[in-house]
Amino acid sequence: MRKLFILFSLIAISKFTLAQDFVITKFGVKNDSTLLQTKAIQKVIDQAFEKGGGTIVIPKGSYLSGALFFKKKTKLLLQKGAVLKGSDEIKDYPFIPSRMEGTSLTYFAALVNAHQVDGFSINGPGSINGNGLKFWKQFWAGRDSTAKIKRTLTNLEISRPRLVFIWGSNDVKIQNVKFLNSGFWTTHLYQCNNVLIENTDIRSPFAPVKAPSTDGIDIDVCKKVTIKNCYISVNDDAICIKGGKGPDAHLRPENGIVEDILIENCTIGNSHSTLTFGSESIHAKNVIMRNCVVNNNCPILKFKMRGDTFQLFEDITIENITGKSGAVIDLNPWSQFFDLGKSTAKPFGTIKNVTMKNIKVKSNKFGEMNGNPLDLVSNFVFKDIEVTTKNPVLTNKYQDVKFENVMVNGAPLVIKK
Repeated sequence: MRKLFILFSLIAISKFTLAQDFVITKFGVKNDSTLLQTKAIQKVIDQAFEKGGGTIVIPKGSYLSGALFFKKKTKLLLQKGAVLKGSDEIKDYPFIPSRMEGTSLTYFAALVNAHQVDGFSINGPGSINGNGLKFWKQFWAGRDSTAKIKRTLTNLEISRPRLVFIWGSNDVKIQNVKFLNSGFWTTHLYQCNNVLIENTDIRSPFAPVKAPSTDGIDIDVCKKVTIKNCYISVNDDAICIKGGKGPDAHLRPENGIVEDILIENCTIGNSHSTLTFGSESIHAKNVIMRNCVVNNNCPILKFKMRGDTFQLFEDITIENITGKSGAVIDLNPWSQFFDLGKSTAKPFGTIKNVTMKNIKVKSNKFGEMNGNPLDLVSNFVFKDIEVTTKNPVLTNKYQDVKFENVMVNGAPLVIKK
């Protein structure tokens, strides 16, 4: 009986240990938005890990940090009024093995990093602020200088960090938190399964300085991701499906499918697109976006069709969308950084089983469906759609596109081949 009592006591102690809160100010971290405290905050994370896990608590105040690396059984909680503020010096983000723009490479760490941390979570109601202004200005200055010599500068040539990068982690939750002013992509999920992003506010500005390539949520080789009750307004794609690029991308083990994605009850503010497939994406299946409000000048659904990558997008449903948009559909070639390398392949894209239904919006235009010459589109359905627009025409070159009760300015949609 005594042995059983000891066993239960050990289990109880173990559970208590794992549930510990590690309030950073109790470990010497100061409430000072000008004092870089990366090492001090990282030490708290490391201590939590060594003691069996726990929640790293950021209390009310502003705390300046470079890249932080969360470890197994650790989590992050930002209390009301708490701000984790990113350093605007790239030296504070180490150059390490990573993943960017559909390629596995060495790149700068994000502000918040979690690699193989199952059960990782970020909870609010506080915020993570990337403090990205200096990075944005450097980007545009670099673009201006290379334009003078008639060269296009790539995103990766301007050193800047993401806000959050979660890699190879399952059962992830991001809830009730604010993500602001990322230097580069805001939320990057790579090779993750069972992810919930809920009641999260993600923003980056268009003015007075544009925040370039600050995608809201990038879903990269992930399965079972739910995004709900979120607000997203960023200077790039709000939600982007990724997974690899290049003529042999579909053969590389680090790339892969994005599958079983649900986006619901979200509001999408000014962005480049509400939901985008590409520009680094090889296969996406079973993606649903429903019951969302758009308040922007960008497409509701955008396909970036790469002529240098084999792409397959299937079983996609967009339904119950209201508000104001730039276009209903944008399906066009995407030639940015086109590179076949030495390959003699002739990549093409396939889009099949897509339904857009129950959509009522004011829009700048209906849209276009004009991919690359070899691209295939089948069973693409528009149903019960009501659009008010000054440009009431859909340009479409595909045969297997169906229209049921699609009204534009009170009349049937005009289709231009």
